[in-house]
Amino acid sequence: MADLKREMCSHSDDTWRGQCVLTNLVLARVQGGIWHTTSRDRFQSIIASGAILPEPPIDDRERWSTSQGPRSYPYVRRLGGVSLFDFSAFNPETYSERLPGSSWQEFVPCCSKWKEAVWIEIDAVVLGDGFISGRALLDRWRAESCNQIMPEIEAAHIGPIPVNAFRSAFAVHENRAELEPILW
Repeated sequence: MADLKREMCSHSDDTWRGQCVLTNLVLARVQGGIWHTTSRDRFQSIIASGAILPEPPIDDRERWSTSQGPRSYPYVRRLGGVSLFDFSAFNPETYSERLPGSSWQEFVPCCSKWKEAVWIEIDAVVLGDGFISGRALLDRWRAESCNQIMPEIEAAHIGPIPVNAFRSAFAVHENRAELEPILW
């Protein structure tokens, strides 16, 4: 993976180099934390409602992994939770080597469907007992063996996540090698 990353970063195509630089910027920023990612429009809706909602008022066609109906919905959605990234002990190279089928790169630096994304850092202490770490969520999923999960790095909060649990936020655009701090 490290060789692939070096090769990708040294590729002559400016798009590939820019994507690599942006991915590394985002990974450096999110490392060690708990994060939620969303579109800029959805971020504005989150701020207006005062919380990240488990079932926001958006069409299923705009949500992750819904094309095959409820049986294929992500595990966290089935639990009535908000999906989070647990990057507290994340190493992209070793993770990708161990779990090559994981879709984390669909979201970092931004969701492949979007041109930009907003990353929201979450204070898990504020969430209290509703927070389920990536490892704990994976253990729970294994016991139930159903629906989709991003092993180890997908965490959850059962119920809405209030804005007062936000520690920081930044926006990332696929054509700019910078992170834009966001205040709310």
